[in-house]
Amino acid sequence: MHIEFSGAAGEVTGSCHILRIGTGSHARTVLLDCGMFQGKRSESRAKNERLPVPVDEIDAVVLSHAHIDHAGRLPYLVAQGYRGTIWCTAATRDLCAIMLADSAQIQEKDADYLARHRDEHIEPLYRVEDARRTQEAMIGMPYHKWFEVTDGVRAMFTEAGHILGSASVTLEVREGDTFKRVVFSGDIGRSGLPIIRDPEPPPHGADVILCESTYGNRDHESVEGARAQLAQVVRETAARGGRVLIPAFAVGRTQELLYDLHALQRAGEIPAIPIFVDSPLATDATSVFAMHPEVFDHSEELVRRTTTLFDFPMVEFTRDVAASKALNSRHGPMIIIAASGMVESGRILHHLRGGAADARNTILIVGFQAEHTLGRRIVERRPVLKIFGEEVPLAAQVVVLNGYSAHGDRGELHRWLQAVRQHGVADGRSRPHVYLVHGEPPAQEAFAERLRADDFHVTIPQPGDRAPLA
Repeated sequence: MHIEFSGAAGEVTGSCHILRIGTGSHARTVLLDCGMFQGKRSESRAKNERLPVPVDEIDAVVLSHAHIDHAGRLPYLVAQGYRGTIWCTAATRDLCAIMLADSAQIQEKDADYLARHRDEHIEPLYRVEDARRTQEAMIGMPYHKWFEVTDGVRAMFTEAGHILGSASVTLEVREGDTFKRVVFSGDIGRSGLPIIRDPEPPPHGADVILCESTYGNRDHESVEGARAQLAQVVRETAARGGRVLIPAFAVGRTQELLYDLHALQRAGEIPAIPIFVDSPLATDATSVFAMHPEVFDHSEELVRRTTTLFDFPMVEFTRDVAASKALNSRHGPMIIIAASGMVESGRILHHLRGGAADARNTILIVGFQAEHTLGRRIVERRPVLKIFGEEVPLAAQVVVLNGYSAHGDRGELHRWLQAVRQHGVADGRSRPHVYLVHGEPPAQEAFAERLRADDFHVTIPQPGDRAPLA
């Protein structure tokens, strides 16, 4: 039995790890996530088209959460013939229903555009029908309940605190007389984030831990400090008569921002300027959030005080294209939240094309920006941005709020791992072997050094590496 690292090994997209048990007719294969690679388009497409495992070898998929870099290739598996179960939480299943369909629609539209305008014929990775059939394969399971994944493998979800429905996965693996426990962190969130509950380290020890390391080399601003900075950015930009342009993931970050803007508005800490959520996907995702109050953090005051967390007088959801275009002709201060989170597609590109050159405006970055994305170039404050083939000077203010990151920083990740190790001590296990995934090399190397100083056994795997469990 072993783990093979396929995606999110030395990078932060394409999450996919392969659990293999047994040989010959007794072999079983389980995928942990099957995410989409993002970044340079040509390179990403080539990676996305390579299946991590032949479809007929895959017995089951266990999905940590709905973000596209973790779930985005599932419809491709289905399109290629996968007919097994995809295990996830109930909220993840509902979010995937809209996110995977949206991903398919974008691919279909891009293919159509290239065929009509550039005479390029590129087949979408998958289509809307494949996303629909993927949804039918998903089974939503509650937290803290063991379920049988396949022969010799059972799993349990615990709260990862990253987005609605996100989970860390504990797997118990049996082969003959050998028993091993594997913990896959998924993406670990932060304590104190709005709406969702705090991360919960799995209650059992582990022999092997696959742990994300996105922010393994830095500390975040406090969550409370991020809200105060958000208020300051809104006040200052409004005073200049500008727009706050926020590229945000449609799922998770958009709802957290709305929650905090609602709280700030109630407290009178920001002016009463209009807030536009300019994303059909974010609009649908907000509806899914409202469907799952059972996984909200009910210790938060706003959650207790109102059932309309995301719908308050300043907010307008713009679903259709005409309403989105009409924002360009509006005058006065405003806040526009639009996808995508890494500024690679979506309506935020149109707003930046018209707004990046205006010094009155602020571009507010509230999440991790991977290498080779437009979002990373904005964070680096490149003097000229290329948007839709046009060169646009960057004169707007750029503010980065890492306090809104849904990923734990190095201290939070370290404490999570210490808690899992301590559970193992109580369980009579020796120290676990930690494999750092979902991180760029500088972050991983710095985090590995910190963990080794705390007597963790740490490896940074590369794509294709295998790690024995027995």
